[in-house]
Amino acid sequence: MTSRPGIDTPDHRGRTGLDRAGRGLDRNPDVVVRDVELTSQGWHVLRRTTFDLRRRDGRWVTQQRETYDRGNGAVVLPYDTARERVLLTRQFRYPAYVNDHPDGMLVEAAAGLLDGDDPLAAIRREAAEELGVTLGPLTLLWDAYMSPGSVTERLHFYAAPYTSADRTARGGGLEEEGEDIEVLELPFAEALAMTGDGRIRDGKTIMLLQWAALHGPFAPARRGEQASRHRTTEGPGVTR
Repeated sequence: MTSRPGIDTPDHRGRTGLDRAGRGLDRNPDVVVRDVELTSQGWHVLRRTTFDLRRRDGRWVTQQRETYDRGNGAVVLPYDTARERVLLTRQFRYPAYVNDHPDGMLVEAAAGLLDGDDPLAAIRREAAEELGVTLGPLTLLWDAYMSPGSVTERLHFYAAPYTSADRTARGGGLEEEGEDIEVLELPFAEALAMTGDGRIRDGKTIMLLQWAALHGPFAPARRGEQASRHRTTEGPGVTR
């Protein structure tokens, strides 16, 4: 019998049983998984799954879907309310470049795969590697499936305050992993404007900046609270 890397013999990453994902799913009685075919096992995994689906009219149909499994990830928006700044990155993204982005240089929030860590540990690691910032308390905002038609990844969204003193290293990513990341410390107003004029076209980053403007640290109500606390601290009669 011919060995099948990633199925019954280890592949280049030592993985086996990659064709088993999804076979035991039974949470939805209207979906019955029939077969899972491993079609590619590069760094990440591509599968073709055959399943029966009961439509809303009661009819059962058989469908096939390909899923790209790259693991789950986390992303963070570090913000400095005192200086009204946010920390972002800029790096080359070939998939964007080949799909009509002018130069492939995307401005993004720092993010990465969990790689076996819990989301909090993973995003602290990514913030240190990419941004050179040591984060304190993090707030989990939500998690979301970013491309649910084909990609299995669930992304955990975080926000965290930082100050200049928290920038303890240069950042830039890991050269041994091919990373060459520019760290951008931008005025929040400029970063938000970049989502409207096309300079920021990364979905996760747009989501985080919109949250910061509408409900987060740069929302009008929050700014009013911060200004009130500052006046109270400074004493009566002090205006800014």
